[in-house]
Amino acid sequence: MAEMAEHPTVREWQARQDAVGTVAHEAGGEPLDADWLKQLCRDLGADDVGFVALDDPDLDPVIAGELSEIKAALPGAKALISFVCRMGRGNIRNPARSIANLDFHHTNGQADATAIAIVQQLERRGVAATTGAPTGFPMEAERWPGKMWLVSHKPVAVAAGLGRMGIHRNVIHPVFGNFILLGTVIIDRAVTSFGRPIDYNPCLECKLCVAACPTGAISADGHFNFSACYTHNYREFMGGFGDWVETVAASGSARNYRAKVTDPETISMWQSLAYGPNYKAAYCLAVCPAGSDVIGPYLTDRAAFTRQHVKPLRDKVETIYVDAGSDAEAYVARVFRHKKVKRVNSGRRPASIEGFLRALPLIFQRGRAGELTARYHFTFTWPAKTAAKEAAAEPVKATIVIAEGRISVERGHHGMADLAVTADAATWIRFLRKETSLPLALLRRRIKLKGSPRLLQAFGRCFPG
Repeated sequence: MAEMAEHPTVREWQARQDAVGTVAHEAGGEPLDADWLKQLCRDLGADDVGFVALDDPDLDPVIAGELSEIKAALPGAKALISFVCRMGRGNIRNPARSIANLDFHHTNGQADATAIAIVQQLERRGVAATTGAPTGFPMEAERWPGKMWLVSHKPVAVAAGLGRMGIHRNVIHPVFGNFILLGTVIIDRAVTSFGRPIDYNPCLECKLCVAACPTGAISADGHFNFSACYTHNYREFMGGFGDWVETVAASGSARNYRAKVTDPETISMWQSLAYGPNYKAAYCLAVCPAGSDVIGPYLTDRAAFTRQHVKPLRDKVETIYVDAGSDAEAYVARVFRHKKVKRVNSGRRPASIEGFLRALPLIFQRGRAGELTARYHFTFTWPAKTAAKEAAAEPVKATIVIAEGRISVERGHHGMADLAVTADAATWIRFLRKETSLPLALLRRRIKLKGSPRLLQAFGRCFPG
């Protein structure tokens, strides 16, 4: 076998390097000129661009928590390119969701195409790069129900100086407002200058998103009910789709299926399968007046702005999907009596103790919590053979405090517990997934309580569905 150095491909590559006098893709190569890189990204479809240094000592904690994944995706990663692509405001504001979703899908495709084009152009210049995650839809489905994406676009955009998070939990660009979609590219080079978070929040705190949200997910005091938003807006995504499949499987006949799912719902699910999953609302985006390119009509005549953009969404007759007994169900009945409430299963079924603990702050219902004030100590254990197999011999301990309509989750046991729960981890997960009953688990001593069982019932009421 000939020496590799004599292979035609190797000889041709070496001749190119000798001609330029350097190896273009040398680790730790010269930083990329920031102005040149911004223009390249704009030429390829981005409307604004910023950069984040991965060795920044003040790196956003969310991004820092994803560093291992970033470096696994691109060994030697040194920086992130964050960019935005603008959507059509008129389309997103249209009460017809078909029009709004068409723009979402189109701009998602544009942003993904821009990210791919940036990667390809940089590679041609000897810079290693990879896209950080698809723009609109997380695809690492094997991680469900955990984090299904590699890079979180929102904190990257904020760190790069492309906007700040509004009360509705969307990034608001200082010029384009929240009518944007985000993309991220990972590169193995530094850049000559990096962005910093802008020194003000474009959010006007006008509360129009609060008024328009059909589920009450956004509160005037800044509280965000993730569960309410997820269950309705993402009905035809992920967990909601899984619930629909189980409804089909459990129906047994066409008649029983039609009793549970209306014809329009079936057609809507088909449309999502055929043309991409459709958002049910995103009204918070539609009514937001922030951003220097957007704010004019709102400042000129706020009443007219509200009549034109907020009132049609509030008045719209539609089905709102909720978890049974949730804050969203109570909110719709109180505020939007003309909208139809439909109880569904959001499909959020924890697969692990870690997933259970991470999910608690997201699905907590402060209205259902009411005046509850309690401290819970949870201890999760594994059978010896399982512990040995999964290297999980140490129990997982957590302290959960519910008080004044808030929840905190902390690892370890802290303070004096009002209720202590010790549970076999597998049994607890089966209980949450409704695959075993609590009385049976208590009888078999797979779940043990120290304190009033009523506190466990009160705990459960805070997490309907």
